[in-house]
Amino acid sequence: MAETIITVQGEYELHHPAERGTVRLSIAYQGEQRDEVLALATQRHLSLTSELRDIHHPQSGPVTWWASDQLRVWGERPWNQDGIQLPVVFHAEVGVDAKFSDLAALSDWVGVVSLLDGVNVSGVTWALTEARKQTLVQEARRRAVENAVAKATVYASSLGLATLKPLAISDPGMLGDHSSPAQPLQPMFARAMSNDLGGGTLALKPEDITIAVQVHARFSAS
Repeated sequence: MAETIITVQGEYELHHPAERGTVRLSIAYQGEQRDEVLALATQRHLSLTSELRDIHHPQSGPVTWWASDQLRVWGERPWNQDGIQLPVVFHAEVGVDAKFSDLAALSDWVGVVSLLDGVNVSGVTWALTEARKQTLVQEARRRAVENAVAKATVYASSLGLATLKPLAISDPGMLGDHSSPAQPLQPMFARAMSNDLGGGTLALKPEDITIAVQVHARFSAS
């Protein structure tokens, strides 16, 4: 009896609470005097970075890493609604990123700095530690292969075939049959965070990080 070729996609998702949060903020001032906006931005930057240095400990946290952009200063002449060009307005801006291992400390820090004059918080990027991510990816890969085998087994038994032999397994789209992948392998994303302002405090609550893996597999059944 001729063998029947079965090609399937296996997939699996794992979810894990975020372990790291990287906050992105900018310090920005504008005004009519270049020296004034530069001084304000410099003073605020020195204050924030000094605080980050005090709580920066690569191993124990709460801040495991931080970085700052170069300070930018520029001027522009805006136009009013009547088409008249106004006097020069000067801008000074610098960005700061800080990665926290203690998410409660991150929430407290953002709640404080977001109230400071000249500080704009762009958002928080949630992530896992590299070791945790690798462990979860390996587990998801194994489970995705198991899912592919289970699918192929059902297809084979539905055809009255009892023997299933693996022929090939690959990342999506790499079996050589010009099939297009539904999604890239190992997409990892942090879902939206929610802010709890009850009681006058800021509580950032990230949803779980999702590790999703897909594999394509080919079997012969007889």
